[in-house]
Amino acid sequence: MSKVDIIPAILPMDFGELEDHIELIKGLVKVVQVDVCDGQFTGSASWPYRKHDDSFEKISKEELGLPGWESLNYEFDLMANKPEEIVDEWVSSGAMRVIVHAEAKGDIAAALLKLDGKVEVGLAMNIETSLDILELHQNRIQFVQCMGIDNVGFQGQAFDERAVAKVREIRSKFPDMTISVDGGVSFETAPKLIEAGVNRLVIGSAIFESDNYAEAIARFKKLGV
Repeated sequence: MSKVDIIPAILPMDFGELEDHIELIKGLVKVVQVDVCDGQFTGSASWPYRKHDDSFEKISKEELGLPGWESLNYEFDLMANKPEEIVDEWVSSGAMRVIVHAEAKGDIAAALLKLDGKVEVGLAMNIETSLDILELHQNRIQFVQCMGIDNVGFQGQAFDERAVAKVREIRSKFPDMTISVDGGVSFETAPKLIEAGVNRLVIGSAIFESDNYAEAIARFKKLGV
């Protein structure tokens, strides 16, 4: 199996927090995930839906660049209802990848169609969600993101061990699918997920709550070689 990509995850409450976190990891990774919570699909809202300023409007209109855009690629995890109404502005913001959630209210197929050919498209799914929805949308996505926790939209939660079996199930039924896992990834859970067949590990707390970000990222990368 090829090398597993390590992707730090940031859940910013405001634009300043996004900038601060990007400064911590610039030069250490090539891709960062920004978790985007609309406060409807999720229990609370984050940037830019936790309104503080017009930073996102400026970014989507290309009046302002994403922090560290010169050296970093962004994937946006849209934990939001009605994704078909918002995906265009995230493409305009400079996304390399956009992820929509299978359980979101709205027209998932329309959202994926809008993204098709513009960015790399991912479909996130909860552990208990049937793979039927992956079967339905597999021709419009480039990867699936399996959630490793129950309550999406909050970092620092305990890993749900059922995610390992979910990865194995996806790998068995969709052998060529790129699989990412987001939520609860740690030095203890990462080896299990790598053995199960993941291609990417999205990691929040285990990186940003460590004493040394560079050391934590390097350690995760070593696991995934």
